[in-house]
Formats: sequence, C-alpha cells, structure tokens
Amino acid sequence: MTVVCLESLTFGLGHLVRAADALDERLVLLTRDPAYYGYELERLPPGALEVVELDTFDVAAVTAELARTPELHGLIGSTDTWMLVSAELTAAFGLPGLDPQVLRLTRDKARVRSLLHGAGLTRGDATEGADPAQLRKGVLADTGLPAILKDTAGTGSRNVWLARDEAELDAALAEAGQRELMGRLFAEPFFPGPVYSAETLTWAGRTRLLGVSSRLMSPEPLFREEITAFPVAFPEPQRAELERWLDRVLAAVGYTDRFAHVEFVLTADGPEVVEINPRIGGALVGEGLCRALGVNVYEAMVEAALGRRPRLMDTMPPGGPAVAFVLGYPQRPGVFEGVAGLERLADLPGAPVWYPIKRAGDPIEHLDDSRGYAGIVYAEAETAELATHRAVAAANTVRVLTRPFPGTPRGAGG
Repeated sequence: MTVVCLESLTFGLGHLVRAADALDERLVLLTRDPAYYGYELERLPPGALEVVELDTFDVAAVTAELARTPELHGLIGSTDTWMLVSAELTAAFGLPGLDPQVLRLTRDKARVRSLLHGAGLTRGDATEGADPAQLRKGVLADTGLPAILKDTAGTGSRNVWLARDEAELDAALAEAGQRELMGRLFAEPFFPGPVYSAETLTWAGRTRLLGVSSRLMSPEPLFREEITAFPVAFPEPQRAELERWLDRVLAAVGYTDRFAHVEFVLTADGPEVVEINPRIGGALVGEGLCRALGVNVYEAMVEAALGRRPRLMDTMPPGGPAVAFVLGYPQRPGVFEGVAGLERLADLPGAPVWYPIKRAGDPIEHLDDSRGYAGIVYAEAETAELATHRAVAAANTVRVLTRPFPGTPRGAGG
C-alpha cells in the first residue's frame, strides 16, 4: 500500500512519513534533487522513506514510475510547481483527488478575483489588457489607484508591484515587461490593512478553520514576507465569522476537499482575499500547525489522498505552544557562505531553532521576495505575540553571510 509524493515543500517531509506510517501506508518521494530535502532526510531513520530520483518535469517518466508502483493508493502534490501535473496524474490513475479544473482555477489569480467579485465576496474585480497600454487604461478607468499589478500564476510575493500613482504604474508596467512571468499580468485594487493567512481543511464542501497565521511584511512598495506567527488570537465571534466567510470563498471556487492556505487582508471594511493556495502553507506553516495544535496534521493530508474523511475535521486537537518564525535574508545579494551567531540561540527563550534553506555556494540574487531568504529562525511561547517577540530576538542574533558574486566590486558582499 503506497502513497507517492511528487516533490514536496521544503519542510514537513518527516511529519508526512510518520503520518503514512500511522495509516499503514508506504511513502515514496519522487524528486529530481534529493539534496533539496537534506534537512528532513538527515533526520529520518534509514529506510523510513523510499526516494526515487528522476526528472519530475518529465511527465512521461513520472507516469511510468507511477505505473510500476505497487498498490498505488494516493498521490500528493503539495507544491505550486508540480500541483497541476499531480492533479492530472491523479485523475489519470483514478486516484482520489480534486477536480484538476478547480486547481487550475486557483492557480489563476485573475480568474479567482473575477469569480469572487461576481459572487459578491470581494469589492474589487480583476483588470486585464491585451497589451500594457490597454492594461494601463483599464487600471485608471476601472481599478483605480493605488492598485496592485501581479502575475496570475506568481508565487512567493514574486512579480508583485504596488502602483500608488501614475508614475509608479508606468514604472511597474515597464518593469513587468522585462520579467518572465509564469502567467499573465493583471491588476486588482490595493486593499490596505494587516495581512493574514487562514489555514483551513475542507472535506465534502465544508471548511474548518484550523487557525490564522499573521503575515508581517516589508514596508511598501515591496511585499517581502518576513515574520509569521500562529495562531492569531481572534475573539471567538470574529473567528467564527472568518470561518463562515472562508467556507463561502472556497465553495465559490469549487474547493471541496483538502488543506488550503488562504491569504487575506483584514481591511477596515472586512476581509479581502489576496490569493487562494490549494495546499498546506509553505515555509514552517505546517510545522507550526503540528506543534500549535498538538497533532500531526499531515495525517489529514494522507487521509485525503486516500479518499478518506480526515479525522481532523471532527476532533478537537489538544493544543500546544504558539509558534513564530522569521525569514533570514542577507544584507546584500551574493554567494551564500553560511550563518553567523547560531551558537547564541541556545541562550535565548523560546527554544529557537535555525531551519536551513540555502546551501553553501548557492547564489542569492533577489532580496525583494521570498527567493532571497537562506533559512528560518523558529521559536515558541504561550501566545503568538510572545512567540513573535522571541523569534525576532533570536533572529536578531544571527547574520546570513554572502560573498560578492565574481566580478562584483569589493565591499559589495554581506
């Protein structure tokens, strides 16, 4: 009895292995680069996970590997990059899964915005144009300023521009024209307010709000993710209303089963969706869910892949510590060399831990979005607020080191 993972998020693989074991399933990871999961694989006992190395961008090769997998019961595709091909293969092999059309919809941010607008679940529609001039005209006539321009299939705050006036709109359009987008460029209203992520589990069309993560961002005009904490302590009436709103939002896009990570802004006039991610949250969101809820939430992921109602839909988790984490960016772009100050973490409250992302020698070119962080400082406390304070204090003691790229003037490294 086998469940296959077509690649995975950077962290969470250990929890997924233990979840499969608890459900008497063998877990197999298909990956083009096992070293990407080095942190997780080094902490698993020998033989806990079967790793098959192949080109996961080669759909024919992945299909052939699945065809020779004995007793294939489920397929998990929890990353933005491989999500759609995983859905197509799930359908092709007759395995339990969401309709690929629903996942294709959620990966198109403009279509989601327009659908939610038509359903009365957002105040702003998406604006598109056949060329930059038409898009500019549409922004000024329909969206209004300030506006957000972004990639319909973007991820990790990449290719997102804030246009507060016409000069910034023109600059954003010009810069976007030089970028390689994963989808199309579109515009939507800018909704001011704090950003959060709802961590939800849906089954048979009903959504349970597991909790809300805070999302502290860099100052405008960038949207670089920097600090996350879970669970945010909303008053119960507000939490219940958020759960009802999320149920309507996910139902509107046809999302019937599995985890979702819904980013939203809490404006002065209520919540506004930023995007719907049809998966568990990235970075250390999954780790935080496990610790703060006191259960291995990845069992729900495996159960859903097997077509079973996740027990987490109906049980009250025992709970645990609140968590927070800070993304560690270098001061300057360059070649990653390591992290200074890690030895000081042991003296700080909150049991802080450094979770590595980059390996020595990796280039760090972009510091404006989540491609630039080299690792994560994680800490715990009794509340998300206190956990944030501890995580920030711990992060302030470490420094991500880079050396200049070859040919860069001296003094330009970090």
